[in-house]
Amino acid sequence: MPPAHAVDGIVLLDKPAGLSSNAALQQVKRVFGARKAGHGGSLDPLASGMLPICLGEATKLAGPMLAGRKCYEFELHLGLETTTGDLEGEVVGEPRAVPPLSVAAARSIVAAFVGRREQVPPMHSALRHKGARLYELARRGIEVDRAPRAIEIDAFELLELEGQRLTLRVTCSKGTYIRTLGQDLAAALGSCGYIDGLRRLWVEPFAAEPMVTIETLQAHADDRGALERWLLPPDRGVESWPRVDLGAEDARRVLDGQALVLPVPCGNEVAVRLYGPSGTFLGIAQRDEQGRLAPRRLIASQRTRLGSPVL
Repeated sequence: MPPAHAVDGIVLLDKPAGLSSNAALQQVKRVFGARKAGHGGSLDPLASGMLPICLGEATKLAGPMLAGRKCYEFELHLGLETTTGDLEGEVVGEPRAVPPLSVAAARSIVAAFVGRREQVPPMHSALRHKGARLYELARRGIEVDRAPRAIEIDAFELLELEGQRLTLRVTCSKGTYIRTLGQDLAAALGSCGYIDGLRRLWVEPFAAEPMVTIETLQAHADDRGALERWLLPPDRGVESWPRVDLGAEDARRVLDGQALVLPVPCGNEVAVRLYGPSGTFLGIAQRDEQGRLAPRRLIASQRTRLGSPVL
C-alpha cells in the first residue's frame, strides 16, 4: 500500500454490486494513498453504479453531493414480497396474483408518482432510532414507527414490461428509498413486489461524467498520472453555485475565518463558492443573518499560500 499523502479531489466510482460503499471507499483510498476519504451518498451492497468518492480536502464538500438529485434504473418483480424490499430479504407470505397489465396502463400508474409526495423510510435503512440504526433493530425483529418524509420524483419512466417484471428509470430527490418506491408502485399496480438489479446512473452534478471501476484504478495503481485522469477537482461538486472572486486581502481574511461584507452578484442564493485572485478555489461560504458571507468549508492547504502572489 502506498504511503498516505495529500491528494484532493473526487473520484466517480462505478461501484460493483456485492460490495458495501465503505469497502469500496477503502479500496479507492488505498489506491490513491489518500489520507482522508468519504463518499457522497452510500449505495446498498446489492446496488451498483455511481458512488462519488471524496479524497483529502474534497471530503469537506461531500455534503452538497448528498443533497443533489439522483438517477436510478431498477427491475421490479411483482407477486412476491420480501422483508427488505429486495433480494437480500426473506420472502414474506405466499405469492400474490398479479392483475393483467398493459404497457399503457402501467405507464399511466408510473407517471402518477411524479411530483412531491411523502414516503415512510424502510426499517432496513441506516436511519437512527434512539441511537440504534433501523436495520440493526430490524435484524432483531423489532419494528418502530417512522415518520414520513417529503421526497420529490422528478421523472419516472417505464422502460420495459415483460410478464411480471418491470424495468424502470427514476430521477428523484435525496432521501428517496428506491426499495420503498418499488413496493409502493407494486401496491398501486394491485400486487406486491421487490426490486432487483438496482443501478445508480448518476448523482447531481455529475450526470455527464464518466465513471471508473475499481479494477481500472487498481490496474494503474503505480501510475500517478493515469490515476489523476480520474480525479476531478474538489470544486467540481459545487460548480453550479454562484462564484465569488476575491482580491488578495479579502482572500486572506476569509481564510482566517472572517465573514465578508461584499456586494456579490449572487442574487438570493445562500451558498457560494470562493476563489482567490488567481482563480484558486478557497472553499464555500454562506450568507448569515446580517447578509455577510461567512466561510463554512475552507481548503486548508490554501492557508499556507498567504502572501503568495498566486493566491
